[in-house]
Amino acid sequence: MPSSSLKPIESSDIRAILSRMNLEEKIGQLVQLTPKDGILSEELKTLIQKGKVGSFLNITDPSQIEAAQLIASHKSRLQIPLLFAFDVLHGFKTIFPIPIALASSMDAELIEQVARAAAKEARAFGIHLTFAPMLDVCRDPRWGRVAESPGEDPFLASLLSSAWIKGFQGKNLSSSSLLAACPKHFVGYGAVEGGRDYNSVTISYRLLQEIYLPPFLQAFKQGAFATMAAFVAINGLPPAANPQLLKDLLRKDIGLEGPVISDWNAVRELVHHGIAENEKAAVAIAINSGIDIDMVSGLYSQYLEELLQEGKVKEETIDAAVQRVLTLKNKLGLFTQEPHPLKIDQNRWQTILKTNKQIALEAAKKSVVLLKNEDGLLPIAPSIRSIALIGPFSEERKEHLGPWSAIGDSNEVITLAEGLKRYAPRGTKINVVEGCNKFSHGTEDYQQAIKIAQHCQLIVAAVGEKANMSGEAASRAFLDLPTQQQKLIDVLSETGIPVVLIVFSGRPLDLSRIISKTKAILQAWFLGTETGDALGQILFGLYNPSGKLPITFPRSVGQIPIYYAQLPTGRPANRSFPSCRYIDQSNTPLFPFGYGLSYTTFHYSFPTLNRSRINYHQTLEILTEIENTGTVPGEEILQLYIRDPVASLSRPLKELKGIKRVFLKPGERQKIKFTISSVDLAFIDYEGKRKIEPGQFFLWVGPNSMEGKRAQFDLVP
Repeated sequence: MPSSSLKPIESSDIRAILSRMNLEEKIGQLVQLTPKDGILSEELKTLIQKGKVGSFLNITDPSQIEAAQLIASHKSRLQIPLLFAFDVLHGFKTIFPIPIALASSMDAELIEQVARAAAKEARAFGIHLTFAPMLDVCRDPRWGRVAESPGEDPFLASLLSSAWIKGFQGKNLSSSSLLAACPKHFVGYGAVEGGRDYNSVTISYRLLQEIYLPPFLQAFKQGAFATMAAFVAINGLPPAANPQLLKDLLRKDIGLEGPVISDWNAVRELVHHGIAENEKAAVAIAINSGIDIDMVSGLYSQYLEELLQEGKVKEETIDAAVQRVLTLKNKLGLFTQEPHPLKIDQNRWQTILKTNKQIALEAAKKSVVLLKNEDGLLPIAPSIRSIALIGPFSEERKEHLGPWSAIGDSNEVITLAEGLKRYAPRGTKINVVEGCNKFSHGTEDYQQAIKIAQHCQLIVAAVGEKANMSGEAASRAFLDLPTQQQKLIDVLSETGIPVVLIVFSGRPLDLSRIISKTKAILQAWFLGTETGDALGQILFGLYNPSGKLPITFPRSVGQIPIYYAQLPTGRPANRSFPSCRYIDQSNTPLFPFGYGLSYTTFHYSFPTLNRSRINYHQTLEILTEIENTGTVPGEEILQLYIRDPVASLSRPLKELKGIKRVFLKPGERQKIKFTISSVDLAFIDYEGKRKIEPGQFFLWVGPNSMEGKRAQFDLVP
């Protein structure tokens, strides 16, 4: 493993290096390439030696990284080190729950631990930068990249954004156990039309500022030094061709000092967007708009020198981009890092993996959301001595890693069957049968499933979508379970034996057709390496689930987009105005944002306020007493929502402004305090400016976005 002490050089030394670079070497720093199968070709080695490449992505073999770095530091003219990047989204070797699942924990400290654990593993292999966190707020579950997102709410996304950055980067990027974070995709990609990946985005500048920008602002505030620009057209213009976005907003207003990286091949794609006449024009547009690093297209190395000679690109533009890249490398300590040997101490490595395994287990348990628990069926009672585990995810390993699973090994995944058998009371019989295939038809064995079920007291049905049905390029027009899985649930419910449904997915699925056929439902997302142990502990009551939904679950795709922070309408949905409702379905979601049950029950008192009015310089303290009124210990996530009922712009019916976690024993009570100020009551006006207006405000404290005890206060100048 690399040395833990990697001291950066002085900024004056960076300028000195830049002054010695020829144009070819400068352009090389702006070029990011990826080798086929992660193996360096002789051609790539030559490019490194000539200083024609500054960074690589998707190399995870330490020997390949070491070989490349040795060429750069010993055989290139200026010995400028390479930077190695990789998508470490939810783990590197140890795979943690996917980001949308981690968002269900609503636990910033946990996410910081997950990011730090992933950083240790990746940096040990020679990786310096991760293209994470993905901070695209999304309100359309048809979009496959919901799996990578923090969900639908900007407050929650911002809270988790800060945690991801702190975890990846710590306080000193030059530490050999940390990664540089590169939050993506700046900005608005989560609003693609129709939830179809790579589609265009049309949103107002005001909404861009109010909904989609806040998580990025928090990331940069926390110290993120780089960012990846989105590659879709935002209001007709891809960010790689938008200097108002990358230069005016990102550089001048926000103050980002580090490099902006294009998404995969995004410079070339300016031609496909109809923004650039040809590839050469695309390069001029991209670098003049603020793209510092060209990911994989190779067009910067092909055309930048020619464009400079033609006067279409200025050398100071290239110099500024190069300085940002060199500064990032310096922050990582690469100029003082000895490039060899990059060897992994096996004793230390095993210690890291053992520790991270425990973090992964805790993360998996906290990511599970209990959606239904009729008659208190869960946890499974000790009197249940025979269980039928049925479904295509019963003994699955690979799918539980989820999309973007880095170098995770599916052989290390603990299956659901293994978890149940490990945590079931001694003497409990666990009978396992697949019942049907995950997706394709022709492998159904419903009769065998029925036969097994009829001899058991309880059915646990493990269903869901494959991992590759979520993530990039995995949009869905329909969100139902695959037909054969729905049929499996139908036949199992007809046995009359209680069914516990476990749903594995990277997005909210449409469960409306099957919800009445089950007694209990666990939303398990893709939980990673520790899937089986996490669910085994939850099912048998060794852990009480506390997860809350970070995104609304629709009753059907016809409701999409559906999210809790909707605006009031001129004709609210009531009997006087039936036309504002769907004629064939309720307006309400199947499960709202923030929803999640527990094995115990909690009682909320009405919130009390330390004052009935605040001015622009005061804070409001909200005190709520919560009691565990059930029979088992449990953790609850209290949520604070506000509403501005009268403003110069119509404001959402509710907005999340606070999250608190509390663990209570049966009968235990605790007072929880929230604090807000006028800053929390601000909004973005039509001119894109943050505005605070006096008036009456409502607030709620409760377990989700549709429930809560209300209070009110006034804001005065």
